[in-house]
Amino acid sequence: MKTVTILGATGSVGTSTLDLVERDPEAFRVVALTANCDVTRLAAAAIRTRAQRAVVADEACLPALRDALAGSGIAATGGAAAVCEAAAMGADVTVAAIVGCAGLKPAMVAVEQGGTLALANKEALVSAGDVMKVAVARHGATLLPVDSEHSAIFQCLDARLADRVRRIILTASGGPFRDRTLEEMRAITPAQAVAHPNWSMGAKISVDSATMMNKGLEMIEAYHLFPVTPAQIEVVVHRQSVIHSMVEYVDGSTIAQLGTADMRTPIAGALAWPDRMVTPGERLDLVKIGRLDFEAPDPVRFPALALARAALEAGGARPAILNAANEVAVAAFLAGGIGFLEIAAIVADTLERYDPPAPDTLDAVLDIDRAARALAEERVKERVA
Repeated sequence: MKTVTILGATGSVGTSTLDLVERDPEAFRVVALTANCDVTRLAAAAIRTRAQRAVVADEACLPALRDALAGSGIAATGGAAAVCEAAAMGADVTVAAIVGCAGLKPAMVAVEQGGTLALANKEALVSAGDVMKVAVARHGATLLPVDSEHSAIFQCLDARLADRVRRIILTASGGPFRDRTLEEMRAITPAQAVAHPNWSMGAKISVDSATMMNKGLEMIEAYHLFPVTPAQIEVVVHRQSVIHSMVEYVDGSTIAQLGTADMRTPIAGALAWPDRMVTPGERLDLVKIGRLDFEAPDPVRFPALALARAALEAGGARPAILNAANEVAVAAFLAGGIGFLEIAAIVADTLERYDPPAPDTLDAVLDIDRAARALAEERVKERVA
């Protein structure tokens, strides 16, 4: 039996993880579950799984959580420090699914326990990839990807032949606006941007998919997860989302991982590793699919990809700045404060105005994150005004 902690248990990845864990109670025992402030769903999940501890990041929600768990014997705690304490409980597998930089510290705490971190939080490697890799090596932790693209690469890349890899190819659905003109994209609404054509995801990552920033962030993640250079990482648009990514070797062989658009598949890969487990997802029917299409991403309509690649190639603090500015811009767009095309513009402006030295500690990363956010927020206010 593996023990499991889920950081971000009420989000898209968290609920999919719970679905898998609850289907096999003899294989998994839940240690801790965390959420921001969704007390109803968190308490229900904690009771169903008999978790040892439930945590709300927003301490103002703690009284409601205590009331919901009264008489259950499940410990209820609240606040950012409490989330880190949950991550430090030493579960065999910790699923890091807190969206944004809020998930960075808990992910690092989990790494320091020396267990397995199943990483769904993109920002941890994007903002603090170098720092996190050092911590993984120091504490003997295992880092497993949960993103469908990186899970696919993990399955296709033979670590014994890393020096025989020519390139890795990240596939992108292209998002809901892959056929829209630039002029049409100026009028895009938040409701349209969160309606992904293939995947069921949270609002922030859905907007990132619509701008293709998610693929830019995934390029940076891939660089930290796999033994490749930035030049060996490519992106192709694959509308069907059947091939989740590919690895090409020097002999011309290209190995791909295929599956339906169900996040439970890559999550199961991390939970069961090095084994595999049964999932309830729809089976892949290639005859029904009929064809697989590929095209190059359009750098004019989707400038976020070029911004991310430049940040990856420059290294240092650039990826952390990119990520922080993007989070601010996406939040402003979702709140109706800026237009869709202004998301990338604000990121570009922040990168142009701020260029600190490379961070070598988590605190340094967080300082850069705060400063970049402040600059991006200034630009949001100026545009709103």
